[in-house]
Amino acid sequence: MELDWSTFALEIVNFLILVWILKRFLYKPVLDAIGRRKAAIAKTLDDAEQRHAEAQALEEQYRNRLGDWEQEKARLRAAMLEEIEAERARRMGELQTALEQEREKNHAIEESRRKEWQGKAEGEAIAQGAQFAAKLLARAAGPELEAKLIELALQDLAHIPDEQLAALQSACQGAQFKATVTTAFALDAEQRSAIMQALSGATCKELDSEFVQDARLLAGLRASIGPWILRANLQDELEYFAEAARHAR
Repeated sequence: MELDWSTFALEIVNFLILVWILKRFLYKPVLDAIGRRKAAIAKTLDDAEQRHAEAQALEEQYRNRLGDWEQEKARLRAAMLEEIEAERARRMGELQTALEQEREKNHAIEESRRKEWQGKAEGEAIAQGAQFAAKLLARAAGPELEAKLIELALQDLAHIPDEQLAALQSACQGAQFKATVTTAFALDAEQRSAIMQALSGATCKELDSEFVQDARLLAGLRASIGPWILRANLQDELEYFAEAARHAR
C-alpha cells in the first residue's frame, strides 16, 4: 500500500480544521464555562469564607455580649442585694427605734403608774398616820396639855423675830382689830389675862378680846388679829404635817 501524500495532506488539513472548529466553537466555550464555573465556585468559596468570618465575628460578639450580660446580671444582682440589705437595715432601724420608743413609753407609763400608786399609798399612809395621831392626841389631849401648849405659844410670841414683829404691828395699825382666841377647852381668867397681855405687848396696842371654844382643836389655841393668825394647837399642827408630807412627795 502506497502512501498518498495528497490524501495525507488533506487529512491533516481536515484535522486542523476540525481542531480549529472544536477550539472555536467547543473548547473555548467549555473553557469559558469552566472559567465561569471556577469563578463562581471561587466567589462562592469567598462568600462562604466571608460568611464564616462574619459568623465567627457574630459568635465572638455574642460571646462578648453574653459575658457582658453575665457581668451586668452580676452587677444588678449585687446592686439589688445591696439595696435589699440597705432596706432591711433601714426597716430594722425603724423597728428598733419604734421598739425603743414603745419601751420608753411603756416605761414612762409604768413609772407614772408606780409614782401614782406610790403617791396614793403615801397619801393613804399620811392620812392614816394623821388619823392615828389625831386619835392618839385626842386621847392624850386635856386641859393640862392645852395649858402647856399655851405656855409655849406665849413664850414663842415673846421671842418672835423683829421682822415678823414689825409686820404684825404694821398690820394692826389704823383700824381697831379684835383679838379672837379659840381653844379646845375653857380658859380661866388667869390664862385669858396672860394671853391678852402677850398679844397686846406684841401689837403695842390695847385689843378687844373674844374667846371661843372649839373641841376640834384637840388642845392649844388659835389667835387671830385681823389678817394675822397664831396657830398653836394640835389640829393645825396635824394639818400642817399632812400638807408638808404631801408636798414633800
